[in-house]
Amino acid sequence: MKKGRNLKIIIFLLLAGVCLLPSCNKNNFLDKKPSSDLVIPKTLDDCQVLLDNYLVMEQTPELGEISADNFYLNDVGWKGLLSIKEKNAYVWAVDIYEGQGGVEDWDDPYSQVFYANVVLEALPGIQVDSMGKWKNLQGAAYFIRAYAFYNLAQVFADVYNPIGTNDGQGIPLRLSADVDQPSTRASLYDTYQRILSDLQTASSLLPNNRDIAHLNRPSKPAALAMLARVYLSMSDYNNNAGIYANSCLKMYDSLIDYNTLPDTTINPFVLTNTEVLYQSQLLPSGVLVAKHQKNAFVDSNLYHSYADSDLRKVMFYEPNGNIKEGYNFGLYPFTGLAIDEVYLIRAECYARHDSATYAINDLNTLLVNRWVKGRYTPYVPGSPDAALDTVLAERRKELPFRGLRWTDLRRLNIGGANITLTRPEALSPLISGDLRYVLPIPPDVISLGGIIQNQR
Repeated sequence: MKKGRNLKIIIFLLLAGVCLLPSCNKNNFLDKKPSSDLVIPKTLDDCQVLLDNYLVMEQTPELGEISADNFYLNDVGWKGLLSIKEKNAYVWAVDIYEGQGGVEDWDDPYSQVFYANVVLEALPGIQVDSMGKWKNLQGAAYFIRAYAFYNLAQVFADVYNPIGTNDGQGIPLRLSADVDQPSTRASLYDTYQRILSDLQTASSLLPNNRDIAHLNRPSKPAALAMLARVYLSMSDYNNNAGIYANSCLKMYDSLIDYNTLPDTTINPFVLTNTEVLYQSQLLPSGVLVAKHQKNAFVDSNLYHSYADSDLRKVMFYEPNGNIKEGYNFGLYPFTGLAIDEVYLIRAECYARHDSATYAINDLNTLLVNRWVKGRYTPYVPGSPDAALDTVLAERRKELPFRGLRWTDLRRLNIGGANITLTRPEALSPLISGDLRYVLPIPPDVISLGGIIQNQR
């Protein structure tokens, strides 16, 4: 958000795009003109419309996924990229933006934060006609703010170290809808504490059941799954990541049997599939347009790691290695929350906690739904180290192009994995601990003052 703008004008401008939604009509809150007494939400329905604005809420940053090792571009594909940031992020360049601002990876999550703050500030002044709905909206706003903060932190904040002080650079924590509020970067520790606090508050307010017709509305299982994801990114394996994953699965644990899906279509999954807890997708990208990008291919080592009877090979990819559409039934990869990820989080935590049997049991529960019926041979528990290696290998195969790999690389390298990425077009490889695992803040944000740039 730029400084010096009128708050109410910005609210109106941000809301204007919502009227593209099918639910808009002449009586809709968002159709009203931006007079001083109309632009702030006055009812619970007004707040719901704000939070349902998928044009703002569905996007998550793409720069981490482009920088990760799930795919490669051929020479034609890389040279033909029109987006400066995508072309440079792909090769881990020091200067990604070359002076260009207006970077959606930064701007879109902060728009989500702004919407959430508008609702949180409006709710105390709204007459309550349904306490349940009021609490759900408050919980949703906290969830959305935490979700945006987390996604920003995975790209623009330092890597969380479970044995460090984490007093390095986090992100600006915008906790007010006042756009004139000064922007400074919180510490990494404070950034994660705010994310966790918002999610814990959300989990106490949100409904127990997911809304099948509106999977962009969070539920308590979604908040618990997100807590598990956040704690995993913090390498908090022995306590919280596994605890929250377990709590989520106790509430909801449905998995898709891939044998029931059509394997020849570009999109075998439906939007409301049974595994999804919360919907979001990567920002529109010239690199990762699932069915139209003919110069981007899944990493060959990843592609060949799937057995012939593993249905993920045909559900996730075309025979030539192109990426199929995912759980969001759209052009751009799904980055939301789903039950398969939660099973893998719990399995990893079990393995790291010397519970190989439980880890392998979770893995078998998931994978029997992924293989051709009757052809899956269950894993047999061995040592915890062997179980962990197996879980991480299956995590790699189950969750590609979900916006998770960049965070995995960051946390696994902190733990000593020493993973090195190479690309022919890059001037140098990306090694463990490289400063380039933290992407630069856009130059127009830096020019406003008050925010420290990341070292590269």
